[in-house]
Amino acid sequence: MAGPVDPTSPAAPAYLALGDSYTIGEGVEPAGRWPVQLAAALRGEGIAIADPRIIATTGWTTDELDAGIDSAHSQAAIGHDHALVSLLVGVNNQYRGRPLDEFRVQFAALLQRAVAFAGGDPRRVLVLAIPDWGVTPFAFAQSRDAGLVGAQVDAFNAVCREEAARAGAHWIDIAPVSRARGGEAGMLVDDGLHPSAAMYALWTAQALPAARQALGR
Repeated sequence: MAGPVDPTSPAAPAYLALGDSYTIGEGVEPAGRWPVQLAAALRGEGIAIADPRIIATTGWTTDELDAGIDSAHSQAAIGHDHALVSLLVGVNNQYRGRPLDEFRVQFAALLQRAVAFAGGDPRRVLVLAIPDWGVTPFAFAQSRDAGLVGAQVDAFNAVCREEAARAGAHWIDIAPVSRARGGEAGMLVDDGLHPSAAMYALWTAQALPAARQALGR
């Protein structure tokens, strides 16, 4: 019987993670990022997967992620043979007050790119909800109305959920756990806004069943 596939080996199935601060893991060590935790969890179950190639930057909106993908592709070809692709973006559109209709168009286009990177198979694509940052100390310090932020995040997530269903991708709704526990000190890094590795572990646990399915396990 063959041994486990080395995640750095060219034989390891590829994973591409697209997003913003929540995917790059602002304020956490690389091992604490949720896509890295997800890959490690899959390998812990004997499912071969490479560490993710992450294309994400803190502050990116949907159009900025789209441009970031183009830039990354120009530096190192992304390829269209990924066994797993994840997409989590939109909080900065909401934060900047960008129109919801504009977001739908741009998010749908990004999702189609994600599907293409997964070899045209939407069953290999995970779409994660935008977390509710309105419960964080950062939001309180800015005198943000938590109810309003939550309602806006819900509206953006409705778009994400609808587009994921339309495309045939997996939908992982991490918004409720972010809302329930996102104000806890242990679930945040020092800026009082971005999730800690402990919160990302909760997201990973929610994403794991869909990732298993995406990888045919």
